[in-house]
Amino acid sequence: MSGALAGKVALVTGASRGIGRAIARKLASAGCDVALNYYNSHDEAQALCAELQANGRRAHAVQGSVGVPDSVDEMFSEVRKHFDRLDIVVSNAASGVLKPAMEMSLKHWRWCLETNAFALDLLAQRSVPLMRDGGRIIAMSSLGAQRAMPDYGFIGASKAALESLARTLAQELGPKNIRVNVVSAGVVDTDALAYFPNREQLLANFAQRAPAGPVLTPDDVAGAVYLLCLPEAAMINGHTLVVDGGFCISG
Repeated sequence: MSGALAGKVALVTGASRGIGRAIARKLASAGCDVALNYYNSHDEAQALCAELQANGRRAHAVQGSVGVPDSVDEMFSEVRKHFDRLDIVVSNAASGVLKPAMEMSLKHWRWCLETNAFALDLLAQRSVPLMRDGGRIIAMSSLGAQRAMPDYGFIGASKAALESLARTLAQELGPKNIRVNVVSAGVVDTDALAYFPNREQLLANFAQRAPAGPVLTPDDVAGAVYLLCLPEAAMINGHTLVVDGGFCISG
């Protein structure tokens, strides 16, 4: 086996498409065996499994809704059938409602908060017993956690809660040699962005204001996750790493 993370076992949620798929590929290329969580995209998840297996990695797809405790329990039961431990967990799966806050309901609030923030705690609770030699837990956030964005209020609030929760988990799990960090991505043109009514405006604004370049790709975000998994990042804990090409520093 070769690669900086050779022999490690990773779980990536929302791994069948977009940023999650890029993260799974990156970790596998670095030597990880990977459990691939998905919710609806069964065919895409199986195709990614086949791809990683063809490259010499163990990979298994596990269906589950990350914000529902019973579903997460079933997911981890399946993970344990194929892997005897976990070293890396990436909480990437996300969902939400794109509407003005003045039009939102309690159902919308619960949906955003449970899927985007509560899921991190569920994953941590189930993962820690499998991280017998320590590990890394990485949550995926977005610029909406810190900035006001049209129709993004409840999602942004749930991402802000996610970042706060990650800091608490970093403090609690640090003595167990488990590091908890967040990667906050800028505007990435994935399938999820197609649901934004102002998609073209977002992409154009990012291209104009990001000094490092006009396009941010899923692979760029996956690279940041990989960096936080390296042994050299052992003293990075409770940190939110922004990957946006400098977008946020440009006014």
